Amino acid sequence: MRILIAGGSGLIGTALTRSLLADGHQIWVLTRSPGKAPLPQGATPLGWDGRTTAGWADTLSQVDAVVNLAGESLSRWPWTKPQKQRLWDSRVQAGRALTQAIQAASPRPKVLIQASGVNYYGPHGLEPVTEADGPGKDFLAGLCQEWEASTQPVESLGVRRAILRTAVVFSPKGGILPLMLLPVRLFAGGPLGTGRQGLTWIHLADEVAAILFLLENQNAAGPFNLTAPDPISSADFTRTAARLLRRPYWLPAPAFALRLLLGGMATLVVDGLYLRPARLQALGFGFRFASLEPALRDLLGK
Repeated sequence: MRILIAGGSGLIGTALTRSLLADGHQIWVLTRSPGKAPLPQGATPLGWDGRTTAGWADTLSQVDAVVNLAGESLSRWPWTKPQKQRLWDSRVQAGRALTQAIQAASPRPKVLIQASGVNYYGPHGLEPVTEADGPGKDFLAGLCQEWEASTQPVESLGVRRAILRTAVVFSPKGGILPLMLLPVRLFAGGPLGTGRQGLTWIHLADEVAAILFLLENQNAAGPFNLTAPDPISSADFTRTAARLLRRPYWLPAPAFALRLLLGGMATLVVDGLYLRPARLQALGFGFRFASLEPALRDLLGK
């Protein structure tokens, strides 16, 4: 298969590109730094500005599929007004540019995989959430809605579109997991806020496998929650990590202090939801790491 990936130099994109290349697929990666991007060997870089189709749109007539993972990391804080605009631009403008290129392509790609996030649903307390639930009303929920909508027009062209509402991705290197484990390693592990809020997560290996599954499954269209099927609380995570790292579990971080420190980004750790990958499982996808402890043991080498 010939595949173009936007956002292919990030954590998920790099792992996905490696997997696709290993399986013999031909890969192009849109990047702002085509001469410097640390892409896996075998991937072809294409320069773009993240906003327009200049210089790369003709490639869309050569590919079978597009994977749109483009978007600036949410971990850059504080979320000032200019930073929120950058988060929006890096997602929505990129999606609109890909849509324009697909509209102009002949022939067109058969499938588009569109990134999004579990923040689409907003905080939900202790109630279980599936793809049948509606969107939230906070900043991140609105951002996810606009992100998803940026490529919606391709569906009217007959392009199959699957949306990845991805949870926190756990990886042995990079990503947010090392930051989440740092307090535990420093003997200061404990619940964040009440500790009862849901923590949605997925192992990087399952994230990549799910994207491959959705690329190849002709019945896969619409939104899919990419999250491990065994729901946990924030306290469950810290308690399990402390046990595996042989550290104490005792010192809570008050919610008000986290909100003062992190501002709007505090919602990522203080507000939670218990998410289910209902549609992914209904199509027959099997998770390699369905539960937290086996996933952490693999990631920590335990």
